[in-house]
Amino acid sequence: MGAGTQQILLWVVMFAIFYFLLIRPNQKRQKQRNAMLAALKKGDRIVTIGGLHGTVDLINEENSTIVLNAGGQKLTFEKASVQSVVGESVQKQSVATKKEE
Repeated sequence: MGAGTQQILLWVVMFAIFYFLLIRPNQKRQKQRNAMLAALKKGDRIVTIGGLHGTVDLINEENSTIVLNAGGQKLTFEKASVQSVVGESVQKQSVATKKEE
């Protein structure tokens, strides 16, 4: 093997390492986040990027209005500012408790 071939092989191996260690996991996380935001619905308990906990009251393409757990105040956020869904929707919980009784 010539020096040029070894150098090209080295670049291919480095790209493969970067792809499997950095690019691919980031794409998977982004896909999961987009799926979570698409599945967001009224009644879901969420945490925003800023750390506010609340329940989704109204949701549309760009914005979501949440009711804060402390005080019942309504705030409007960009849908992208939702960090995670922390619990089932309030409606699902009430149906589950009715089934248990």
